[in-house]
Amino acid sequence: MPFDRPSLSDLRSQAAADINAALPGVDSLLRYSNLGILGDVLAGMGNGLYGYLDWIARQSVPFTASDEYLEGWAALKGVIRKPATTASGSVTFTGTSGTISAGTLLVRSDGAQFSVDTTATISAGAVVVDVTAVEAGSSGNTPVSAFMNLTAGVPGINAQGSVTTPIVGGADVESNDELRGRMIAAYSNPAQGGSAGDYVNWALEVPGVTRCWVLPTGRGSGTVVLLFMMDDVNSAYGGFPQGTDGVAASDPRGAAATGDQLTLANALVPVQPVTSLVYAVAPTPNTIGLTIAGIAGASTTTKNAIAAAFATALRASAVPGGQTPVSAIESGIAAVAGASGFVITAITATAGSVSPGSAGNITSDDGALPVPGAIAYV
Repeated sequence: MPFDRPSLSDLRSQAAADINAALPGVDSLLRYSNLGILGDVLAGMGNGLYGYLDWIARQSVPFTASDEYLEGWAALKGVIRKPATTASGSVTFTGTSGTISAGTLLVRSDGAQFSVDTTATISAGAVVVDVTAVEAGSSGNTPVSAFMNLTAGVPGINAQGSVTTPIVGGADVESNDELRGRMIAAYSNPAQGGSAGDYVNWALEVPGVTRCWVLPTGRGSGTVVLLFMMDDVNSAYGGFPQGTDGVAASDPRGAAATGDQLTLANALVPVQPVTSLVYAVAPTPNTIGLTIAGIAGASTTTKNAIAAAFATALRASAVPGGQTPVSAIESGIAAVAGASGFVITAITATAGSVSPGSAGNITSDDGALPVPGAIAYV
């Protein structure tokens, strides 16, 4: 059974009782008693030692270890904490003439800086430069049409440009909980030399990748299709990878991917079986809409909570091309305070089907992932 750690109050009471028992005629519970103060000091020291032992116990098992001790347990299974990565993309400037040199700094409206990767000269009134965020992390990810400014003027080129290819790929250092999840998966699902579970574990080692599904022979014999999501770093795009589907740049057997898909495909080359042709593929969104009757007068807080429960229910059962049970959505909404009396009267799907009836289970098309859409209240 687990050890019941005494509280500081228990230790102080025990110390006072021990002093009174050992020295008859004294009362260590008196407010200004020297013996009482000494007992409190000893109780505090004991509480600190109990805390240290408790911390040692947590670091002694992989389920509760943290920081460098968690990294040590994970390293025993070859799982390494994912480092922060820098975002990259492209920015377009307009003008009449001029050259933007490699290393030129651009600044976003919030002060984030980006460095130009290669020298580019204006042509036909525009110049496109590839850029990389100066600071690693998800803060460097920038959507299309965001403004960028040259930190130093270039004759013939307008100082303000805009993002034309999403600046993506920036990810923060992996958290303890994320690392622990991958580590436990590695312990419970040992490498099998190229099983479906291996591909999932390899994909989740890539910074920014949060979910992955494997389709063996998804594009013919000898192929492996990896559908994946980047829920945190690409939250501005609903978590969907930004780029084009394809294979690693070094594999001549298929069209090379771009963007996030290329990052994943390239990362798998050193670990995947050499004969496999691996495609990194972004799922397509199957946007699910709801019509709910009976609670049209619900507060904004309640409606926001319903939207969050709807999104959670979809994600819990989300599988590209799979089926989403409406019962999971209903149970999630039913748990929201103020949702009593609701009735789902209609469900729509942009890349799937709903059957039987207007509120039946939802089936997504091949490669489509259910995501929450608008909720109408009637």
